[in-house]
Amino acid sequence: MPFIPHTGEEVQQMLDAIGASSIEELFDEIPASLRNDSLNGVPTQANEMEVSRIMHARAAEDGQPLCFLGAGAYEHHIPATVWELTTRGEFYTAYTPYQAEASQGTLQLLYEYQTMMANLNALDVSNASLYDGASALAEAVLMAVRGNRKSKSKRILMPRTVHPNYRKTVEAIVGKQGITLELVDYDRGRGCIDPGALPADPGDIAALVIPQPNFFGVLEDVDALTDWAHQHKALVIGVVNPIALAVLKPPGEWGADGADIACGEGQALGIPLSSGGPYYGFMCCKQALVRQMPGRIIGRTVDLEGKPGFTLTLQAREQHIRRSKATSNICTNQGLMITATTIHMALLGAEGLENVALNCHANTQQLVQKLTDLQGVDGVFENPVFHESVIRISAPMAEVMRALHAQNLLPGYALQDDYPELENCLLVCATETRTEEDIDTYVNHMQRILSKHDTVK
Repeated sequence: MPFIPHTGEEVQQMLDAIGASSIEELFDEIPASLRNDSLNGVPTQANEMEVSRIMHARAAEDGQPLCFLGAGAYEHHIPATVWELTTRGEFYTAYTPYQAEASQGTLQLLYEYQTMMANLNALDVSNASLYDGASALAEAVLMAVRGNRKSKSKRILMPRTVHPNYRKTVEAIVGKQGITLELVDYDRGRGCIDPGALPADPGDIAALVIPQPNFFGVLEDVDALTDWAHQHKALVIGVVNPIALAVLKPPGEWGADGADIACGEGQALGIPLSSGGPYYGFMCCKQALVRQMPGRIIGRTVDLEGKPGFTLTLQAREQHIRRSKATSNICTNQGLMITATTIHMALLGAEGLENVALNCHANTQQLVQKLTDLQGVDGVFENPVFHESVIRISAPMAEVMRALHAQNLLPGYALQDDYPELENCLLVCATETRTEEDIDTYVNHMQRILSKHDTVK
């Protein structure tokens, strides 16, 4: 809500009705040692005008830099209609739709989301939804271990080309549950996994994770990797960019039998960057694994009079079943976010999503071409990319980044901390929102900065 509607008198009436003398008394079961009686720097009260001024000032501190930073969160155009509808009261303040007879609108929207997401991934079932892309991958790993009846090892092959933060999140969630994450290295020339370098006899493995595109923006050989995993009785978990799926082969069509599970970050579909969130995670799978899928699933049915309706189904969640038997213990559902995504996908349609993807790819190609034409900038990987690419700069990365930031640019993601072998390498991204003028601005600043260093092409 944009404001608190209750007057002091109304608050007192509610307290009187429940027999409490104050709001503080409602929390008297919390031990005093756990309470924080003061919030440093937070005023005890402020009027609407003062709060609005503070929020605008803090938003201005973020600025509006020209963004060429991707690495898992992307600046895409969002039609104004998306959030005008999403923030209507019936969506904005709706609670979890446990009571189906009072929640048909919300349930239908979630069902439509599942339908579109399942179609986009070419898989049978989608949930609605998960916390973010990283925890969605962790849930997919847990799901694969439960669902792969042919494996007893709890070994997961995790490529280094998966987003580093995703790998850290997965380790934090599953690492204490007897699950082993074994890193798979990438080909230094191509920037992706070499299927030919995978072992002929990997032993008992539960699943192979395949990013598409991977963290470097490079396209993996998903067909060969999927067939290799299935040949060794392992499930395949695809970590995918939903925008890329408008032009790339979807996970359900990888190899001879398709990926078993697909997951990823949904932010690219109608969610603004917004200083880091909230975002949401999506997950799809084959019908055979649906009973292992975490999160909410909406089903379509008919009532006693034959009228169609929607309801929560297959609720093996921790609210409905013993915790040790639940398919998920991360119950957060990003319902408002997928409301925006549903409206966004419905507005763009298949052709619109494809146009976005094609423009992203074209802009990145143009950006990389102009950057690598500069003395002191080189491409790093040979394989095709989607809308991100890695470049190497023949100058100290910290100095270059500092100088570009001073020009109100977000130039990309420095890779050295996560990949020591990629010293002075930068992951750059250009979505459909970048114009030729934007790209030239970046390139000209880069050229000027590098001219001050001794660079060798």
